[in-house]
Amino acid sequence: MSISKMVVVADNKKENMAGVLAAVEKEISKIIVGQKQTIHGILRAVLCDGHVLVEGVPGTAKTLIIKAMATILGCEMKRIQFTVDLLPTDITGIMSYTPEKGFEIVKGPIFSNFVLADEINRSPPKTQSALLEAMQEKMVTIARDTHKLPLPFFVMATENPLETSGVYTLPEAQVDRFLFKLLIGYPEEKEEQSILNTNTTTRKFESYDLKSILNPQKIAKLQSQVKTVFTSEAIEEYIVKIVRESRSKEGEFGKYISFGGSPRASIALYIASKAEALMQGRDYVIPEDVRTVVYPVLRHRVILNYEAEADGVTTEVVIKDIIGKLNVP
Repeated sequence: MSISKMVVVADNKKENMAGVLAAVEKEISKIIVGQKQTIHGILRAVLCDGHVLVEGVPGTAKTLIIKAMATILGCEMKRIQFTVDLLPTDITGIMSYTPEKGFEIVKGPIFSNFVLADEINRSPPKTQSALLEAMQEKMVTIARDTHKLPLPFFVMATENPLETSGVYTLPEAQVDRFLFKLLIGYPEEKEEQSILNTNTTTRKFESYDLKSILNPQKIAKLQSQVKTVFTSEAIEEYIVKIVRESRSKEGEFGKYISFGGSPRASIALYIASKAEALMQGRDYVIPEDVRTVVYPVLRHRVILNYEAEADGVTTEVVIKDIIGKLNVP
């Protein structure tokens, strides 16, 4: 029997959790018009205890989305505006000395549940790397002492795809730390008309009266629930085949691939599929869950060569080809 035809009854606890997640998405719709895929992707990343890189032109509500999400999830949020002169200590914090207090640790904005790294590619790699330890280990080192970060800890970094002057390429090691790369585009015509009356230029953020649906403790329980979602051996094989195919040099688009997904990509696809299943109210993963998350998981991990750029081939095209070549379990 194929996995897609399996019938598994979810218990009431899981069904209730799916309802909570739906309530979060409904609450954020008070202030955010459209962008449902982006919101869904960010919420999925939080459930996976992962981080998100968002690419989109200015003015598409990237900052507002994360601010609203932090409020609804009952978490503290801080923003770091990346600039060319930003120092690593501006992110993590420093050891300070004053005659009155002596030496003391002054913690940086990284010590927050939700951190918005705005236009991360405007800072040099040395500054960008200050996020690496925090994103992977959930801790930072200040003056030889290691400090744990508050949990949950979630980084959403944004980058502007339009400008090339004064920006730096993100190191591959850092890009790989992001669970998803989400693309945020322009709203539909009707949605843009609604934005005219629903925006923070004409109304204050507080006037939307966003309610906290969750809190850090409930988020931790949801993250634990994700790990219990059932994944069959057939689905696991499907995930591994997708990632291994992303490294293949064979086929129509194989010649365009420089590097494919690493084992970390397989892990990301595995946990993201579980979170997607939970958000759909199921306690088991089906192939559709894998196909839903494969693009945000792989689009920043499949590295194409210059020939692909010359021929106009994108990672989206390559990933679609990979999915089309593999048999659905």
